[in-house]
Amino acid sequence: MKNCLVVDDSKVIRKVARHILESLDLTVSEAVDGQDALTQCEASAPDVVLLDWNMPVMSGMEFLQALSSAKMTARPKIIFCTTENGIGHIKAAVEAGADEYVMKPFDRETLESKLVIVGVI
Repeated sequence: MKNCLVVDDSKVIRKVARHILESLDLTVSEAVDGQDALTQCEASAPDVVLLDWNMPVMSGMEFLQALSSAKMTARPKIIFCTTENGIGHIKAAVEAGADEYVMKPFDRETLESKLVIVGVI
């Protein structure tokens, strides 16, 4: 079974994402910010990270930059999940290493299609 790390400072978003991801037969873990996510990724790399942009402690972009130099056996796929919808934000996320981008609020169909695109399901 593939696993997904949901990184968001909103407990509600993490809960909604968990519900959708578990219905797609993924194992789900959660992180409250980028630093928490980086620590978890270094301990055991997930198959995919659903990543919020704006978080305290370490933002999604800071996490992506730190992930590129982290010691990991395999790099997870990264799906940015955010309210930031400007073309500049999307371009910056992809250039920083994001594999896909999904807008909040999202639904099961949208999230599932992004997971198919990145090859997780």
